[in-house]
Amino acid sequence: MINILRRVSCITASLLLSTTIAIAAPAVEVLGKDFQFPNVVEGLPARLSDFTDLQINSFETTDGVKLSYWEAGQGKPLIFVPGWSANGAEYINVMFLLAKRYHVYVIDPRNQGLSQQVEFGSRIARFGADLKEFIDHVGADKVDIYGWSMGAAVVWSYIGLFGTDKIRKAAFIDEPVSIYTHADWSERERLDAGGMTTSPERMIAAFGGAPTNDQIVDMNAMRRYMESGSKLFQNSEAFARESIKSDPKFMSLVLFDHAVNDWRDVIRHKINVPTAIFTGENSNNVPSQKWMNSVIPGSELHIYTAQEQGDHFLALKNPIKFTADLTRFLDR
Repeated sequence: MINILRRVSCITASLLLSTTIAIAAPAVEVLGKDFQFPNVVEGLPARLSDFTDLQINSFETTDGVKLSYWEAGQGKPLIFVPGWSANGAEYINVMFLLAKRYHVYVIDPRNQGLSQQVEFGSRIARFGADLKEFIDHVGADKVDIYGWSMGAAVVWSYIGLFGTDKIRKAAFIDEPVSIYTHADWSERERLDAGGMTTSPERMIAAFGGAPTNDQIVDMNAMRRYMESGSKLFQNSEAFARESIKSDPKFMSLVLFDHAVNDWRDVIRHKINVPTAIFTGENSNNVPSQKWMNSVIPGSELHIYTAQEQGDHFLALKNPIKFTADLTRFLDR
């Protein structure tokens, strides 16, 4: 569920979009400068300005919050919902690869990325409503939609509230079905749900630096984030650190609500569109992703190997394989 190191280290001045973000402007103009990626990778941009089609835009929700989104390309609309603390900057490689065939959007959830920081609406249900309003804003009859980590929970919330009439296909990456482990669960139930904490309060405190252990938070995700062998992951994370100045105080407001939701009913009964599920050998979430695959009719499961960067960050660490697999799923 996480991108921990940057969350913990991002104690910087907050960035309020209401006075800084232009509408429908090239990314270089919105951010105010170009960016050179630390690694040159053939077939991908060496500088931000090489991605000439990339724009950063915004819209206002019905409760008055300005949300930013990144977009590029033409064709069928494909919407990405990032995980907790994540943002469109991290998707720079994924967007570049997919924009050749799709109209790709990455929404920055409220209190994340370039979106406005507010002290209200920090519930997954409100994030789901924000997604519904964004789909309305895009104006497409049908969209393909993808949720990574907490972004998957946002999509599940949207489906629980509004159904799947607007969704053509859905994809999810490595999100537990229920982060909170209920005391009366068997170990089989915990594994199927992906339960990873018995104390949401202590889990949240751990993100702020409090002592923790594997029963309180998924330490494996932190360890995998620290593994920076992927040059493409190095590029996208460097760009995100340079471009996004986040405030952990605002980002943390949603964490308790996020941790205590149990999405088994939505996943079992409400997802009735073609679905792809992605996880990896180096993730602790494989059992819960297999459970999802078993209850969503006709769904397909992709388990990346360790050599394929198969962990919580697989789409960012191995965007070439991920976008190829996602494209095959979307085109079938």
